[in-house]
Amino acid sequence: MSDRALELAKNIKLLVLDVDGVLTDGGLYYGDNGLAMKRFNVQDGLGIKLAQAVGLEIGVISGLDQKPVANRVNELGIKHYYAGKHKKVPLLKEICEKVGVELSEAAFMGDDWIDIAPMRSAGMALAVPNGQPEVVEIADWVSTRSGGEGAVREAIGFILKARGLLDEAMKEWAG
Repeated sequence: MSDRALELAKNIKLLVLDVDGVLTDGGLYYGDNGLAMKRFNVQDGLGIKLAQAVGLEIGVISGLDQKPVANRVNELGIKHYYAGKHKKVPLLKEICEKVGVELSEAAFMGDDWIDIAPMRSAGMALAVPNGQPEVVEIADWVSTRSGGEGAVREAIGFILKARGLLDEAMKEWAG
């Protein structure tokens, strides 16, 4: 963990996530009926709930528009969701405006080239270790866990700890 990443994380009030390769393992699973299925990590989901409980806003922008993602986002109570969008910077800015934060107070977590522009625009760029090399290279912080394997939970833990909110979040759920 670099000192620079820790300093950036102290200011983060909004975390915006890519889906495929970040919230999922990036695989596209299709049943015999042709319907897409996605695998999400339950620890990422609880991490999102922890973040929401202590005031860290969460947004999701996906290049694909698939019903399983919409279902999961809705289940987690994520209010800022954009699907089937390839130009993510305008949407990142829109979420910042809706939440009332500056771009410098937003983090974006991605894994592929489509995520480079929003990562560069946000105040903090986060990546998964199994992301494209160009994405990992520009990241201020890289998780140790792969996409779909708890990377989002790890990122949330890092941000909450940097902001001094981790103990409060744990009390919310651990009693």
